Amino acid sequence: MAATLKDVAARAGVSVATASRAFQRPDMVGARSLERVRRAADEVGYIPNSAARALISGRRGVYGVVVPDLENPFFPAVLKGAQARAHHHGVQLLLADAEESPEGERSLVRTLAGQVDGVVLCSSRMDEEALLEAASLTRITLVNRVRPGMTGVFADPVPGIPAAVRHLHRMGHRRLGYVGGPATSRSDSARRTALEEVCREVGIDLLDVGHFEPGVEGGRRGAEELLLTDATAVVVYNDLMALALIDRLKGFGVSVPEDLSVVGWDDIPFASLLTPGLSTVQVPRYDMGALAVDLLVAAGEPEREDEGGEGRAIGLPTQFVPRASTARLAREV
Repeated sequence: MAATLKDVAARAGVSVATASRAFQRPDMVGARSLERVRRAADEVGYIPNSAARALISGRRGVYGVVVPDLENPFFPAVLKGAQARAHHHGVQLLLADAEESPEGERSLVRTLAGQVDGVVLCSSRMDEEALLEAASLTRITLVNRVRPGMTGVFADPVPGIPAAVRHLHRMGHRRLGYVGGPATSRSDSARRTALEEVCREVGIDLLDVGHFEPGVEGGRRGAEELLLTDATAVVVYNDLMALALIDRLKGFGVSVPEDLSVVGWDDIPFASLLTPGLSTVQVPRYDMGALAVDLLVAAGEPEREDEGGEGRAIGLPTQFVPRASTARLAREV
């Protein structure tokens, strides 16, 4: 049974009226009585309503989550993880879609800042100046992006990317294309670096196909550019692009994996459901969302600031999941 205000009053040795005032009008309660009520509430596990919590602690118990595109299948698992941790902490989340617009994202942070205790920015499209402005308005935790001095959670390309490349090498592939994401993307840069290092190590030629928008159209355009190379396998910036790339290749009479092996990134639900199943680098999206909320909540609690790791980026490991879109090279090229 949940603790009541009466339980708090009894534990603190004050009247119910005094206990109530401690939450609703703390300015009307003496410092010693106020401290006894607060300590008693912690001891019996009493949770005041959000309005009272805001009055007594200066915190609203509400956090914002901004994503660039709710239709992108990368984000549902991130949001489920964030919601689960919010429930654990007894806080609420406000969700907003920036519609792939950096300025829209900036506007949302400005609007939310006065209503929430902090904001989780997922795959932020804002430039460095806008991010600094956001951080000056409210606490920020980044997901899938890293900026020095800001708290963040990201998917570490290691060990996922090296495992994928070594798998392709064992399958006989020696020329690997990379269909990248936006040129401004930190994630794209990190994946390119990981690809370059492992390709150099195992003796695979890495062919830069170019930078593309991180959606269906980007995948289709990437397929057309890929066909101008002599790559026998390709790593694609994300699964959505990879699936669009495979579909476009079919239109040109190119069979996957018989003619070309394809590896994606994310392991979205569709990756294993389509034919052929998409080999991909699995990203711990649920854990990223959960940890982002943990960090944001901890950053607002002075006694737990060290746990919050404010200003620190935490990388969660990825892993390669082989499926039917990759196969042994069946021809000499």
